[in-house]
Amino acid sequence: MTSHRQSSSPIEVLPRDEAREHLLAIADILAKVLDTSIRIPGTSWSIGLDPLLGLIPGIGDVIANLIGTVILGIATRLQVPRIVLTRMSLNLLINGTVGAIPIVGDLFSVWFRSHARNAALLRTAALKPDRETHADWFYVAGIIGGTVALLLLTIACIIWLIYKLWAVVSV
Repeated sequence: MTSHRQSSSPIEVLPRDEAREHLLAIADILAKVLDTSIRIPGTSWSIGLDPLLGLIPGIGDVIANLIGTVILGIATRLQVPRIVLTRMSLNLLINGTVGAIPIVGDLFSVWFRSHARNAALLRTAALKPDRETHADWFYVAGIIGGTVALLLLTIACIIWLIYKLWAVVSV
């Protein structure tokens, strides 16, 4: 009795198309949870975890966008073109920056739905036959790192402003 496995690893490697579809499904689920998982009764609107987390002052938007970067990680793994990664990063940056504004940012997150946009961009790009090369991995890592750094910097500035305002008010 011979085995088709060439290594003794207990992890079975999925066929390329099956693995790709699995990663796209994960991105779709994340986008739904973050953007449209809860239907508002009596309306056609739905919200997700993103605007709800945004109600937590200072850190809520960071948490939502850090979860959203998982979709960017999946895009990296599927080697989507750099321009798509750039658009996805900009969607997160816009959502994180505007989302940092109390109340208005949360309403913007409900409307903008950056994670659903990113999942749609990912699905479209990942199913195209023309792929990028491994040489772009450093560029992609820089884009993802830069997006996360800008989001964290934005939140740090907001926390600093709140701290300064608190110091002025409490005197």
